[in-house]
Order: sequence, then C-alpha cells, then structure tokens
Amino acid sequence: MPVEPLTLEEIRSAADGLVGHVERTPVVPWHGPDLRRLLGADTRVSVKLEQFQRSGTFKPRGAITSMLAAGDEALRSGVTAFSAGNHAVATAYAAQRLGTHAHVVMLQSANPLRVAKARAYGAEVEMAVDGAAARARAEELVASDGRFFVHPFENRNTIRGTATLGLEWIEQEDPLDAVIVSVGGGGLISGVASAFHLLSPETRVIGVEPEGADVLQRSLEAGSPQQMPVVSTIADSLGPPASEPLTFEFCQQYVHQWVRVSDAQIREAMALVYYDLNQAVEPAGATATAALIGPLREQLRGRRVGVLICGSIIDAASFAAHIEASGKTVPFEAGS
Repeated sequence: MPVEPLTLEEIRSAADGLVGHVERTPVVPWHGPDLRRLLGADTRVSVKLEQFQRSGTFKPRGAITSMLAAGDEALRSGVTAFSAGNHAVATAYAAQRLGTHAHVVMLQSANPLRVAKARAYGAEVEMAVDGAAARARAEELVASDGRFFVHPFENRNTIRGTATLGLEWIEQEDPLDAVIVSVGGGGLISGVASAFHLLSPETRVIGVEPEGADVLQRSLEAGSPQQMPVVSTIADSLGPPASEPLTFEFCQQYVHQWVRVSDAQIREAMALVYYDLNQAVEPAGATATAALIGPLREQLRGRRVGVLICGSIIDAASFAAHIEASGKTVPFEAGS
C-alpha cells in the first residue's frame, strides 16, 4: 500500500518546532579547482553543509521532532535509542534540550568521539556487541524504565524532521537539476525527497549507498524490505542490517535514482572535500560527493547539482588514516 505522503503543512510545522533547537545550515557554491578539473567548468555544484548542525550531523532534526510529537508525558521517564553513533549523539542532545534524560546503547565499534559526545550531552551510554544486541537492550529499557524509544529512521515524525532539511535547501538555493543524498536506513532521504516532491518536483533526487551496505537498493530490487546478513563499509553510520517498511515505501515513491560507491571512492571523496572545501568529514558525510565524482560524473556534467554533507563526527586519528589510505596525502592537482 502506498505510504501517506507528507504534506507541506506537516513539514512547516516540524520546522517551527525545531526553531531554537537546530541550525539553519548553510548552502555554499563549490568553486574548488579540483572539482572543476573533475567535472568541467560548466557543472554548477553547491553543497548543503549539515555537518555544521548541532551535534555534528543532520540527526537532531528527526530526534527532536519525534520527541516533541510524543509529548511531555511520554518523555517523563527519559528516552532511549540504539545507534552506531550519530543517532545516539543526537538523541543525547535532544534529551538535554527538551529537559529529559537519555540512556543510549551504542555499538562497541562506534567511533570514540561519538561515544564522548553522547556522554558530553549528558547521556548514560551502554555498549553492545552488535546492532541486534543494541536494539534488544534499548527495547528492554523501554519495558523496564518506561523510556520513549527514539527510532533512528523508521518513524513518520523522524521523517518529518528530516524533511525540514529539504525545505531549507529549496528555500536557500536556485532550482537544481539533481540533489545527491547518502543513505543508511532511509530516514534522511525519505524526508528530503518528500520536500523536493512537494516544492521542486523537477529536481532529481539521487540516493547513494556504500557497496557493502546497500540494503535499500537490494530491497527495492526485490520489491520488499530485505535484511543484510553482512554489513561491510567504512561509512559505519550508513550500515543498518535491514530496511524497514515505512522508509522503504517513501524511497520507492520519491527517490528517482540509486547508485553504489566503494570504500575507495568514499575515501577519495573525503580527501577532495578536505582539500577543495577545507572540511574534514566522516565517511558518510563524503558519500554523496563520492557518487558525484564517481558513478554520476558523466550523467551530471553540465548540470546544476546539490550535494549534501550529512555529518562530520570523526576523531582526528581516524580521519587521518582514511586520507592516508586514499593515497591523496597532498592536494589533488599536485598529487595527480
């Protein structure tokens, strides 16, 4: 059954609720010489810099919208979430902003900076061996403590929150031929695509997944949500083990195209963003750029393209290791 689409009124209401809690992140033109060399001077690229969002990723938009919709009574006993990292940080931030307490369950593989950030926002952090164990523990906390469960993506209010990013983007930018968005569970692109469908339907919305974490593309190809037995990607915040029905339906209806990128392409994009935009971003934050300079390069040459950088929570040592592994330890033109 087709999902009930978001309305513009729902998205604007979510945006109103987020005032004072999130930033209106900038959109800037990308004029760097290396990108120009790769794509040609006639390709116009702009970047939505969501790594400047509070907590370091787009995630607070969905977490806060979900918690506001739940109401004060539901939040009285606190909140919980499970996450590879970024959603836990956002839930901790949201709980602090809304005057409640977060007990989050993070994977043992989580980047140490993400664990530190969640604690800095006042959350109690518990570690789990894998995603299944993390989810089970979060569900225990709902049952035992009465905590409100903040889902990272499979919730209509979460999607309403991410749609505010799309609404902003449209208001900040001239009409675009295409926007490129990295995809994990699908909550981000579901909201962004919904906003563009309503306000800029001529814009092509393109989703990007890592090759080793392409569960949504596998699901769309199969015609129903699928599981991913093994997830393997450096973009750990884009690695859910399964797709879910709600985001599956949103993606099926509103995302126009899908591509996959390799870890090597993601690392190259991280280096390009660093040298050309002077921004150090996590692998997931560079995944849309990887698609732009990789599988979408010829298709989008000469077009007006928007690229989303969705987050930047990565410690210095891990970032440096990825740049070293990319082989781009000096700027592109000098190193090519």
